[in-house]
Amino acid sequence: MKDKVVLITGAGSGMGEAAANMFAEAGANVVVADISEAAAKSVADKITAKGQKAIPVQCDVTNGQQVKAMVDKAVETYGRLDAAFNNAGVQSLVADVADLEEDEYDRILNINLKGVWLCMKYELQQMRKQGSGAIVNNSSIGGLIGMPGRAAYHAAKHGVLGLTKSAATEYAAKGILINAVCPGTIDTPMVQKMISSGDLPEDQAVKLMPIGRLGRAEEVAATVLWLCSPAASFIVGQAIAVDGGFTIV
Repeated sequence: MKDKVVLITGAGSGMGEAAANMFAEAGANVVVADISEAAAKSVADKITAKGQKAIPVQCDVTNGQQVKAMVDKAVETYGRLDAAFNNAGVQSLVADVADLEEDEYDRILNINLKGVWLCMKYELQQMRKQGSGAIVNNSSIGGLIGMPGRAAYHAAKHGVLGLTKSAATEYAAKGILINAVCPGTIDTPMVQKMISSGDLPEDQAVKLMPIGRLGRAEEVAATVLWLCSPAASFIVGQAIAVDGGFTIV
């Protein structure tokens, strides 16, 4: 990935931060995007302090103008866009379908699904000009299965896979490869918040995974790095589960 230009959303913490660090270590120019300007700057500063290349960008992925400006900033700074990890997302409140508030449903779909579409829209416009590129969307095991109390989140994450597969068929012959990762329960700030609130008992989460532990953000990041590399040049429209075996039992 040396000298490649990589855009990562939700890069201020968790899987996005891990991916930003891993791409930077591989020699890429990294655009560290996050809704929190301070978080994006903190991650970018740590990368540049190691002599690697990164710039921070504040972006709300539900805002089309901000998403376009984010992609434009990447191209203005580095001249092109070679890869993107559309990672920004939030967890939903626990509620059965009949009790789910409309505002909460709209919030989750807006960030977790519309946000991915907006990022793809403007990334693909640039990659189409170049005739090359790689996009990895962050879905979830929630995009592969259903769980009680998580309907909005799972609907959005299933939607991400639909977007991924449809776009992959449109752009593969144009030199742009689009895939998704489906992380299981990964030890990130978002998951730790769920554990501390009681929404996700850690012992139960671990028990459901054959590997017997939570995943690490770096394990997801390594999969994303591979999907954006020449080693994955024949991988198109796939949903790669990084879940410790959760979805096979």
